[in-house]
Amino acid sequence: MSFFKNQFANVVEWQEFRDDMIFYKWSNREIKKGSKLIIRPGQDAIFFNNGKIEGVFRDDGEYDIESQIIPFLSTLKGFKFGFNSGMRVEVLFVNTKEFVVKWGTQNAINMPAPGLPGGMPIRANGTFTFKVDDYIALIDQIAGVKDQYVVEDVRIRITSILDQLLMKWISKEGKDMFNLQANSFDISKGIQEDLDMQMIKSGMTITGFTVMSFSYPKEIQDMITKNASHGMVGNVDRYQQIELTDGMASGKMSGGGAASDMAGMMMGMNIAGKMMNQMNQQSQNQPAPSQTTQPSSQAGAGDGAQKRPNFCPNCGTKTGEGNFCSNCGQKLN
Repeated sequence: MSFFKNQFANVVEWQEFRDDMIFYKWSNREIKKGSKLIIRPGQDAIFFNNGKIEGVFRDDGEYDIESQIIPFLSTLKGFKFGFNSGMRVEVLFVNTKEFVVKWGTQNAINMPAPGLPGGMPIRANGTFTFKVDDYIALIDQIAGVKDQYVVEDVRIRITSILDQLLMKWISKEGKDMFNLQANSFDISKGIQEDLDMQMIKSGMTITGFTVMSFSYPKEIQDMITKNASHGMVGNVDRYQQIELTDGMASGKMSGGGAASDMAGMMMGMNIAGKMMNQMNQQSQNQPAPSQTTQPSSQAGAGDGAQKRPNFCPNCGTKTGEGNFCSNCGQKLN
């Protein structure tokens, strides 16, 4: 008798597990007496009947359905296995991991920009992550009519509305249309919130959304790169000086023939001339040294008085230190 009983037993498991599969439905078969349930790590097993969840089992391992599973099912606790009949119930295996998906814009998004009547075409790419968190909504919206669901199905669904969301949040948070990367965090945050509102209806939640890069048409990108390089150089004269110094130090200025030697010499003379002009301008702009008036050795109480003559105006005798001529007595001025 045990032989006949065992031949009706079966194993309820995710038979063809794929890493990119979100759920797999074991259905349209009877669970018979002696059947086993196998739950592998990273899986949840959901027993449901007529669209209603009977029980959720999360711990991995091997279980006897009659003794370890049936007693915990909500409406099937009193079910008794017969000899030739079994219990018709569906088992949904759900992949519990967080999925990482790469995305990219399907078409260039024409964003309004000053001076570009047709708008500026922008592309973007990045990643988003999601996971299943509501089994009731998942069964109601998807698993009720599908036997399996893969990551590609979610990616197609996301990218179908992503262009519209990018246009919305770039317009809202893109402060500089030529440097959207600077505001990529705010743009990504807004898109994640909108996507989550869409996906939560199907029992899934968007756990992360990232814009890795924005790309512009080649002409626009060349202009942005050129403008950035000019901004970094700032002083063209100094840039030429650095280039010449680096070229001499690396040896790139030598061994190029007469033409390259002449070009190097002319560049050097040009830069040397500019350096001399800068030095002259700096010296001319410097203030002149202050001139201090030295006190005169003759300054004193007699400043401004008439000097006394060396000879007497009356008799011509050489005068001494007195106020009168020692020869004729003439008063000296």
